Amino acid sequence: MSWSRTLLWFIFWFALAASVQYRWDTAVGWIILTLACGVILTIRRRQANRVAVWAAHPETDPPADVGQWEDMVASLYRHTRGQAIAVRTLQETNDAVMSAAQALPIGAITLNKDFQIRWFNAAAEKILHLKPAQDIGQNLLNLLRSPPFVAYAKQTTWEEPLILKIALEGKTQSIMMRLVPYAEDQLLLIARDLTQIEKLETTRRDFVANVSHEMRTPLTVLSGFLETLREAPKGALSEEQSQHYLKLMHEQALRMEALVSDLLTLSALETSLSADRNLVQMSELVESARQQAESLSGARHIFHWEIEPNLNLLGNQTELSSAITNLLTNAVRYTPDGQSITVQWRLQPDGSARYSVTDTGIGIASEHIPRLSERFYTVDRGRSRAMGGTGLGLAITKHVAMRHDAQLDIQSKLGAGSTFSLVFAPDRVITAC
Repeated sequence: MSWSRTLLWFIFWFALAASVQYRWDTAVGWIILTLACGVILTIRRRQANRVAVWAAHPETDPPADVGQWEDMVASLYRHTRGQAIAVRTLQETNDAVMSAAQALPIGAITLNKDFQIRWFNAAAEKILHLKPAQDIGQNLLNLLRSPPFVAYAKQTTWEEPLILKIALEGKTQSIMMRLVPYAEDQLLLIARDLTQIEKLETTRRDFVANVSHEMRTPLTVLSGFLETLREAPKGALSEEQSQHYLKLMHEQALRMEALVSDLLTLSALETSLSADRNLVQMSELVESARQQAESLSGARHIFHWEIEPNLNLLGNQTELSSAITNLLTNAVRYTPDGQSITVQWRLQPDGSARYSVTDTGIGIASEHIPRLSERFYTVDRGRSRAMGGTGLGLAITKHVAMRHDAQLDIQSKLGAGSTFSLVFAPDRVITAC
């Protein structure tokens, strides 16, 4: 050990000095002892200085040749390294936990017992419109001034969540909140935005109600005619009446068949977000749609066709055919006899491609345009049924557009006609040589 070596050196020099004094009766030995002690003290002092300098930054490598300080320096260095590793591990764990908390899709806010905000994640910032630079340290009850929430917060226990309606930035949100105590006098507020979920639930209920309503009408007609034919006495109905009833029944059966077909198509489109990227010859699809439209029109309309033959798309042929046919047949149904319908398929200056159907029909009031692609939404339900529509055509077209990275654009003016367009992104467009 370092102290024993020092003691041995001191005994050696002391013995040497005593021997010189005894043999030659001179003080030279004691001078040598004093000088040796001075040298040893100087060396120890320099070693102590090196240790002191290192101690200011103990995470660095320790100095060499520090004599009696070696054991202490080695022990301190091991301890410091262990602490550094522990701190680094804790920091990495803390960073991982904070990153996970930031990535949570639900809002999380930590509060002290006085409801002062200590931290919140990105989801909470979005849901409650909080601002980190301004709201950290603020009292949440001052920022969220809702009597139901204040009453909920002042409870002693929070076994059930609170569903709160909040008007923020002109929008009404439905937010589920729950307070969870943790640690010592700390609270965690969990917030989840239910607005979209409630909207989807409302849409689902409306969809079921609309399907039931749309199916009930043709079923009622069929049931009524069948009952009439079954219960009418023999000979009570003329052949002409019977054929008329059968014709109406057939029309209602076809309407139900079209409705079921459109529902199945819409369901299939909703199962995935993106369509195939197969090469689709658009001129052939437009030609097929042209034949259907002209057959439906029965020469009652004037058609203008402006089609680029070498302009194609990457997508799903069946879906694209359904979309372009829907827009064209809608124009035929709602354009008065003798009016014109213009169909264009062109490359745009920005590299996109636009399929548009322009009619000179009855037009659509501006308040109806944002809702036209909703399921079963029709401006005139009676006219739509009379024209053979199911109310799902534009909903199907919008889903096809979304799956093909396209936009459904509707421009219309009441009494002046409409233009329905599908605009496809440049990366879906293929121009043949």
